[in-house]
Amino acid sequence: MRKTLNPALIIRGLIKDVGPVPALDGRMKRVVSNISLTAHFGQVTALLGANGAGKTTTIECAQGLQTRTGGQISLLGQDPETADAGLRARVGVMLQDGGLPPAARPVALLHHVAGLYATPLPVDALVDRLGISEFADTSIRRLSGGQKQRVALAASLLGNPEVLFLDEPSAGLDPASRIMVFELIRELRDAGKAIILTTHLLDDAQRLADYVYIVDKGESVASGTVQELLQTSTESLRHRAMTFEASPRLDVTALLRPQLECTETRPGSYVLSGQLEPSDLARFGSWCQRLDVMPTSVHLASQSLEDVFLAISEGSMPQAPASSETNPQTMGIS
Repeated sequence: MRKTLNPALIIRGLIKDVGPVPALDGRMKRVVSNISLTAHFGQVTALLGANGAGKTTTIECAQGLQTRTGGQISLLGQDPETADAGLRARVGVMLQDGGLPPAARPVALLHHVAGLYATPLPVDALVDRLGISEFADTSIRRLSGGQKQRVALAASLLGNPEVLFLDEPSAGLDPASRIMVFELIRELRDAGKAIILTTHLLDDAQRLADYVYIVDKGESVASGTVQELLQTSTESLRHRAMTFEASPRLDVTALLRPQLECTETRPGSYVLSGQLEPSDLARFGSWCQRLDVMPTSVHLASQSLEDVFLAISEGSMPQAPASSETNPQTMGIS
């Protein structure tokens, strides 16, 4: 893993207006109003937010693909809007819309892209790793969404970048391809790359990210590791759900307290949810013994990142600290 005191990317107070917008009587629309983040080498930094929250606009400004209205950005120590081509050669970009020429064929396209770099990664190795050889002779326009994603990811990696931007990298991927892409992202992180990805899929963020920034309506509203974000929740969110399989149509009223709810989601499958306490586990054991019931399976789950995200979006919990990074190697931008 690369050791450095300098972050790969710093964004402070990003503002981005677009327009004029006819629906706003020709006025500009502010799509990003206050986003700040820091991304480090050897980490996956995730921007998590609903569609339209400002994630894609943020990373396009970070790469210099869009001109920002306000704020400061430092990418590998340079302003991406004024940097020369040398900076772009050190950065890999996978955009959500792909940007791939529709008439091209995947492997020929990748060889062309590789020719733009002085020391590209081996094309054939990436083709094999991402399973692109399966559709090598099919034009881009005829590929599925997931296949296009794999080609776009390969293209973003050919220059062996120090920083990698991935916009919704798992969109359209089948489960097997998703696992393959996740493994590759982890390997790149462990090799010291700085990876900045956007996603609206909470499971992706929970499984991949070392550090998460939650974006809502163009603003950074919370940040931290997944564990830190889970710990910032209010008491109303600190719940667990216990699922168990047993005989159908059992009387579960003895399991309930005012804070708990038990539902039979299908015959013989139950979910006990609410603010579970250790005494509830004892009550469950006594209930099983009294009814002579032996559950075939029992599973206890704590709250997820989805619970925290929905609570923040709905305004039902306080915002998490926006600058409590576990690796706080932040620096000013002059």
